[in-house]
Amino acid sequence: MVKIVVRKTEPFEAALRRFKKYCARAGVFSEAKRAAAFEKPCDKRRRLKKQRRANMKKAQSRLGV
Repeated sequence: MVKIVVRKTEPFEAALRRFKKYCARAGVFSEAKRAAAFEKPCDKRRRLKKQRRANMKKAQSRLGV
């Protein structure tokens, strides 16, 4: 769940922009798109496998391996 606190001096447009940015980082939009259409089990496994590979690659690059 993404929450933001609107500051007293902050305009609504700025708070909305900040909210959208938090949602994008949290993956809310991509998750909603994915849930809107049926995904075959083989496609889901393929996507998850690709995500795991990307996460491992990212972790290795951070460690300098």
